[in-house]
Amino acid sequence: MNLFGRNSSHRRAQPSAAAPVATAAPVARATAILPDPDLAGLTGEWLIDPAHSRIGFSVRHAMVTTVRGAFSEYESRLYFDGRDPARSRADIVLYTASVDTGVEQRDAHLIGRQFLDAGAHPRMTFTSTAVQLLGEDVYRMTGDLTIKDIARPVDLELTYIGHVIDAFGDERVGFDGTTTINRSDWGLTYDARLAQGGAMVSEKVRLQFDIAAIRAT
Repeated sequence: MNLFGRNSSHRRAQPSAAAPVATAAPVARATAILPDPDLAGLTGEWLIDPAHSRIGFSVRHAMVTTVRGAFSEYESRLYFDGRDPARSRADIVLYTASVDTGVEQRDAHLIGRQFLDAGAHPRMTFTSTAVQLLGEDVYRMTGDLTIKDIARPVDLELTYIGHVIDAFGDERVGFDGTTTINRSDWGLTYDARLAQGGAMVSEKVRLQFDIAAIRAT
């Protein structure tokens, strides 16, 4: 490239100010996340296998420890669409009286009126309303969580674990899911305080779905 031009008398011309060159801003391109074609064969209805699954929770207790529990009795109906994840859905019914934290006295407190009130509200439910593919093997399932007849939306992040044929010839698929809720939003307003200040039971509760499902026949 010529940095300086020359006039007809071969004298060096005075450099002129170069006009600014407009540089186009980079154009952001959205990259569509496409479902793994290998998952197309998993499209269909599935049932959670209670013997190999856990639907539970964890909550900070007395500010220094974590209590973990699970529901041992529930019903489920899942539909997974490997071609179009947005068409997937889930319906889960949990029986509140089946809560188990490993301590009988604590379980009795949880199913009492200060918490789940299992006598008046024997079931809690999750019904999906939308599913979005976030990345490889990661999904966001939005749904309505109903506790004590109060329904509120939650976002559940799900990770696909894998797919196998077990020793009995059943097809199995695995997902792990989690979300965190504020328990008082569902009327779980137990508010005992510690002598030093702070809540005996944290407002934040982490829900955990460790799912092994069998294809429905």
